[in-house]
Amino acid sequence: MNPSITRSTMVAVVLLLAAPLAAAQQAAKIPRIGFLSHSSGPNPDTNAFRQGLRELGWIEGQTIAVEYRWTAGREKQLPEFVAELVRLKVDVIVTSSTLVAQAAKQGTTAIPIVATFVADPVGSGLVASLARPGGNITGLSTLAAELVAKRLEFLREVVPGLTRVGVLWNPDVFGERTIRNMLQQTEVAGRTLGVQVQFVEARRPDDFERAFSAMKKGRVGALLVFPSPMFFEARRGLVEHAAKSRLPAVYPWREGPEAGGLMSYATSLPEMYRRTATYVDKILKGAKPADLPVEQPTRSELVINVKTAAELGLSIPSSLLVRADQVIE
Repeated sequence: MNPSITRSTMVAVVLLLAAPLAAAQQAAKIPRIGFLSHSSGPNPDTNAFRQGLRELGWIEGQTIAVEYRWTAGREKQLPEFVAELVRLKVDVIVTSSTLVAQAAKQGTTAIPIVATFVADPVGSGLVASLARPGGNITGLSTLAAELVAKRLEFLREVVPGLTRVGVLWNPDVFGERTIRNMLQQTEVAGRTLGVQVQFVEARRPDDFERAFSAMKKGRVGALLVFPSPMFFEARRGLVEHAAKSRLPAVYPWREGPEAGGLMSYATSLPEMYRRTATYVDKILKGAKPADLPVEQPTRSELVINVKTAAELGLSIPSSLLVRADQVIE
């Protein structure tokens, strides 16, 4: 046998065997993101996150992998979802709410966490401060308490002679400091506007019937909905209860009026998720969450459903319509 042919053959065989191994090793180096959401599946927010990644050069399935986990209201299983992502050794965990972020923090102190749609990162115990979060968490805040006064103000403009407003809130969502701050700011805003507020709790969709019955007895003239993952997932049922009770309602997300509610005043969720991708990008390139300031929204969107207003016998002032970012007809 010709030695040169033998050597050439052996080299070719080695190269052929090495190629798949090299490809596998290359594939194994693709960063993996854990996306833990309170939603029941992909939605416009998810698409906005993917778009944000693409704009930064991260193509899902090619240069980055995303492990999606949907809680769909199964808050008690959050520790299991987090533990699964930890076992997968994801490089970053993205969370969708205060409750989900708290579960992620309890599940790992090593994996970087980007928390999105968090009402009060400091008050919830997620970060040490907005400027220097410390630990393994950073992300984006919604300024939930600060927006309450504007929502009440809009209700006051839309509903003539409004003197009493029902406030629907979920005690399981926020930390004690956060919810105390939100309740206090709501009461202060109510007094400033000459409106009494009636706080009504709801922990699950089954509580809606009781909650609206309590508001009926309290003779409230409008409804203000606090942020809650459960409320968001059950928003269609919530909107139906408000319509049945003929209560003009303002929601903390645009999906409220899109589902038939009267209006919303809130930060743009898709924009927040698109911005979330920038945090993921920075962390994958070496930045530490402890050194990345928590981002606060610079503007909020007013969305008004004039069809719902007409069904409620309300006329939206032109001064308010011209300020709306979107009018649903």
